[in-house]
Amino acid sequence: MAIENVGHSAIEQNLEQFLLVLSVSLSVATISRVFSWFRQIPYTLLLVIVGLCLAFVDVRLVNLSPGLILEIFLPPLLFEAAWNLKWKDLLKYFVPVVLYAIIGVIISVVGIGLALNQFAAIPLATALLAGATLAATDPVSVIALFKELGAGKKLKTIMEGESLFNDGVAVVAFSLLVGIPLGIEQFDLPVSVARFFVFVGVGVGVGSLIGFGISYLTQRFDLPLVEQSLTLVSAYGTYIITEKLGGSGVIAVVTVALILGNFGSRIGMNPRTRLLVTEFWDFLAFFVNSIVFLLIGDQVRYDSLIDNFWLIMLAIAAVLLTRLVSIFLLGFISNLITKVDVSWQEQLVLWWGGLRGSVSIALALSLPVALAGREEITDIVFGVVLFTLLVQGLTIQFVLEKLGLIGDRQLQQEYSEMVARRIALTRVKNYLSEEKDFRQIDPEFYGLQAKLVEGELESLSEETYQMIVNHPQLRDYVNEQMRDKLLDIEADTYAELIRTGLLDERLSPMLQEVLGREEDV
Repeated sequence: MAIENVGHSAIEQNLEQFLLVLSVSLSVATISRVFSWFRQIPYTLLLVIVGLCLAFVDVRLVNLSPGLILEIFLPPLLFEAAWNLKWKDLLKYFVPVVLYAIIGVIISVVGIGLALNQFAAIPLATALLAGATLAATDPVSVIALFKELGAGKKLKTIMEGESLFNDGVAVVAFSLLVGIPLGIEQFDLPVSVARFFVFVGVGVGVGSLIGFGISYLTQRFDLPLVEQSLTLVSAYGTYIITEKLGGSGVIAVVTVALILGNFGSRIGMNPRTRLLVTEFWDFLAFFVNSIVFLLIGDQVRYDSLIDNFWLIMLAIAAVLLTRLVSIFLLGFISNLITKVDVSWQEQLVLWWGGLRGSVSIALALSLPVALAGREEITDIVFGVVLFTLLVQGLTIQFVLEKLGLIGDRQLQQEYSEMVARRIALTRVKNYLSEEKDFRQIDPEFYGLQAKLVEGELESLSEETYQMIVNHPQLRDYVNEQMRDKLLDIEADTYAELIRTGLLDERLSPMLQEVLGREEDV
């Protein structure tokens, strides 16, 4: 009976924590929208600030076991980001993304590790582990700011793609290095390289198998809630299965999400289901990010950070310097070997926007309790994360504006609103044109309404045309929307024919291949 009471008490406490975190997150989100001054601060940074205030008065919101941190937080964060990343954009900027995600991580791990080892006398194995913990970038707030300000697709894709893949590489590096300071393993370069490729290979293999399997499965039925649930199961299931098989769960989740977001959602989901699944993952990412960013501030121990102030300053300098070297060196190499030109202004934004956040915190909190120097690494990580979020995160908009990289987001929004009005009024016009019994309506009133709708449609049509004429840069945006619409129609038709039994298996996406050849020309 006593055991049951303890279990009930634990569940009740966890539920209270869950509701408290959600309430705080919603309050911060609401305040940031209601008061204009707060709109200038990214939502995730507001969460960090709130967490810091709560920690200052010693109110702790979250208490999780270190072993559960990665399994709970990483899968949804990675899945949501990869689900929304377009494969064709990723392929276009594949070289800089891979260079930054792989070579950039190696430069960060080695650079940060050597700096801590040489200038702070931290054992090399522990220092390299700290470097791996800080190697993963997490530009959630920066990407949100890019979308809001309309920064270029190239900048957004490179930063988001790099973040996704360097998360995987950093976690693999962390896994390879964590056993060395514990005395469980010895560092051997050939063995480590072989293990790295095994980790990545198993991750890509399992992720591809599950991703394509679910993609073809969802072609057979149209059940939005089931398909939504399958994506959730695939995120967590892929991570756990891959880890059990000795692969990288992070790489596997990124792989399965890329496949489902770019392939499965097009051949097996209708537009309504895709929207439902996207909104579901937007909410899940919002909630998990809320926990993580509150956790960043909530778990800060001010006394400990002050004691390690100079060590944290050293780590911040190492992080900024290694990031600077990797971005500009690898950017120069990428510009030499590809047609993609990453300008120095864009490289500067990539450098300053390389924030550290949820992944670094999750890795730091998942460090074994028996690890010597665990408290030092945790303090270093928290200190660096706070600096990147509160200093770099709050100044990145200023950097974008000064470099002239603000895009046409407002213009695109105005155009989208006009198109939406045209669609709505066209439906009204079609309703009035249907052969319905309108005898009970005054004919003069009916005719007046029809003329008003027709006049508004003509006016909107002329306004949208003039907007394109006056702002030619909108044509790329409009063309991309048209392309996506055509691909959606083709894919939805195949899925419908399969569900009705007229097709046994998926046809090849002919239109996608044709449009791809057209782009190459």
